[in-house]
Amino acid sequence: MAAYVLSDIHGQYNLFTDVLNKINLKDSDTLYVLGDVLDRGDNPIKVLLKLMEMPNAVCIVGNHELMAVECLTFLRKEVTDKSLEELDYKTLDNLITWQYNGAKSTIDEFRALSPEMQDEVIEFIKDFSIYEEITVNGQEFLLVHAGLGDFEKGKDIEDYSLHDLVWKRADYNKRYFDDKIVVSGHTPTQYIEDNPKPGYVYKRNNHIAIDCGAHIKDGRLACVCLDTLEEFYSFTNEKDTY
Repeated sequence: MAAYVLSDIHGQYNLFTDVLNKINLKDSDTLYVLGDVLDRGDNPIKVLLKLMEMPNAVCIVGNHELMAVECLTFLRKEVTDKSLEELDYKTLDNLITWQYNGAKSTIDEFRALSPEMQDEVIEFIKDFSIYEEITVNGQEFLLVHAGLGDFEKGKDIEDYSLHDLVWKRADYNKRYFDDKIVVSGHTPTQYIEDNPKPGYVYKRNNHIAIDCGAHIKDGRLACVCLDTLEEFYSFTNEKDTY
């Protein structure tokens, strides 16, 4: 009964299945996915459909799911004068922002689904949790997509906004908690300043950053076993070693 965590798959289906094989995920294990399943890579919906078949997968919402769920709901509508009238500035802005952030592959695969399956996909995304608090071998973990924006000591997790948890990047120079480890994605470790091993799991100040840039050149999909803190990787370049 192990707990594994990964993040920011971004449509990299082959890397995702490779990681599952490497960790030898059992039915009694739990896999926590910290958001950004969708967009950028070739097969985001294929990854999502795989997760829908996995009762031991717990999905946490990322900013790409937030962008997608509203836009996909709109795209499900029949294009009529009425639906176009309902396309207000906020919805249009969301569509433009999502498209800019790599929505094409998600839209293409989504449109290939039956209407019934499209509805199931949207409902599945809507059920993603915002964060998870778990204890593994006596160690407390907070699992969240991005971090704790506007962090204040003593502030309850319920008092953070969705934007704080899903969009604002973690401050790895700040120790949020003394007795709890925050595990997050969102920021590729290649972009963390002063990271001695860019593109690998980054641990500092009771943070574990696990977005290793699966969607970028020479990136990796990383998975961490919270029971042992062992790291597993699937590489875009199979010659890469760790």
